[in-house]
Amino acid sequence: MQVLPQRLSVLLAVHRAGGVVAAADFLHITPSAVSQQIRLLERECGARVLDRTPTGAVLTAAGKVLADAAERIEDELTTVRRELADLDDSIPSGVVRVASFASAVRALLLPLLSLLATTSPELEVIVEEAEERNALPRLRRGELDLVLIERDEHTLPAAPRGMVDIPLLDESWLVVVPAEQAAPSTLTDLARATWIDLAPGTAGAFALDRLERQLGVPLTTRHVAYDYDVVLAMVSQGLGCALLPELAVYSGLVPDELSVVRLPGLGVRQLVVRHRSTRTEPGPATRAVLEALLSQAQGIELG
Repeated sequence: MQVLPQRLSVLLAVHRAGGVVAAADFLHITPSAVSQQIRLLERECGARVLDRTPTGAVLTAAGKVLADAAERIEDELTTVRRELADLDDSIPSGVVRVASFASAVRALLLPLLSLLATTSPELEVIVEEAEERNALPRLRRGELDLVLIERDEHTLPAAPRGMVDIPLLDESWLVVVPAEQAAPSTLTDLARATWIDLAPGTAGAFALDRLERQLGVPLTTRHVAYDYDVVLAMVSQGLGCALLPELAVYSGLVPDELSVVRLPGLGVRQLVVRHRSTRTEPGPATRAVLEALLSQAQGIELG
């Protein structure tokens, strides 16, 4: 049995908060994300860990064993931090400013904040939701330390001089259609659909352009949106179909009025994190946050 410690932390939060919704508020993630982590934990340990009751969630016998283990791990980490601090005063500390787009803020950065608050309280991570075009100049000026960037199908050009890009996550593009509409079964079915376009210059806009080239016919587009939540709302109103990355779908609440379809050949959205690279940068605090972010991305299970 292999259980990820992050899932134990989620279970412990549900136990302490008394329910999934309250735990989600504490962890700064959605209730559906909490439920997903609990389901994955139950799959990993082969046993049910929670019983839902009218008054909240109650640990099962297996859940109590795992929650006790989570508390022991938490206590051990606290002890380790204290012992390391006694041995060495060079533990990374300070403020690290991270900018990102909304779907990665929800799926990656908010859970990271909760984790670092427990494992590395010496670090203060400040998250900003920002458009890439505004964030990258601020990174160069030193106003930001890390910027998450999205690209379609590994089209990211080489990082400019003085910068380094580190691959973070590849996620599939998905088709989102109104629930009353027949779900496409092949790429050719997409040629007849009406589409909601993404704002020019975004990964979603490039992905839809690429799909149009693949199909060899012009796609019919109506409405344009920048925010993925707005796109989901438009699709749920029956205004068209959309091409969205997995994080945009699974890190939020998907309305019942739409269906999510996975098709081969749609490609991937690549997420990378960019930082300055100089004789003194990235500093210890930024490196520590970067390593934690990479670990967080590796722990995400999509599809």
